[in-house]
Amino acid sequence: MAVSDLPSVHHLRFRPEKAFAALRQMLHWAQQDCRGPVDLRTLLTACYFADKQHFNEHWRPVFGATYRAMPSGPVPLEIYEMAKGEPLWLGEIGRSDYPWRLEGVRVIATGVEPLDTRSLSPSDRKALQDGFTQARALTFDERAAVSHDLAWHRAKHGCMDYADMVDESNPDREAILETLYDDGHLWRV
Repeated sequence: MAVSDLPSVHHLRFRPEKAFAALRQMLHWAQQDCRGPVDLRTLLTACYFADKQHFNEHWRPVFGATYRAMPSGPVPLEIYEMAKGEPLWLGEIGRSDYPWRLEGVRVIATGVEPLDTRSLSPSDRKALQDGFTQARALTFDERAAVSHDLAWHRAKHGCMDYADMVDESNPDREAILETLYDDGHLWRV
């Protein structure tokens, strides 16, 4: 099956419980690294880096978010809503509030409850750690430059296609793409 013959993929099944756990984990890491609060763009870019890395290595994304190619880089729309405190997702994750608040562009942890990352597999956590470390080390402009990859360019400011996130050099590229289109558990219902 040639990649050009495949339909575009924009609606994978989003995992809100993983997004919530990931946001909490990244806020925890930010508190520990003594660089101060983390900005929203760093969190969103870290999620993109994690989803892309995990998809290339393990043939499935961590979150399955809908990514929009915005001028400053990919934005996982559902995770963006959560980070901003959108109440819509609270019911999905069985909570009455978020343990963070948005102050300008900074996301500040407010909860004191124990961190629970059980919804994230070990490979999810590794991809998240790698994505967060990479995003946190870059300036705003550097993050934008790195995240303006093939998937971002092909989206032309619309929704990004997971097929375009598979690295051209990935030796498993064709198999990943076939799995993407054949494996119904990745699709939203």
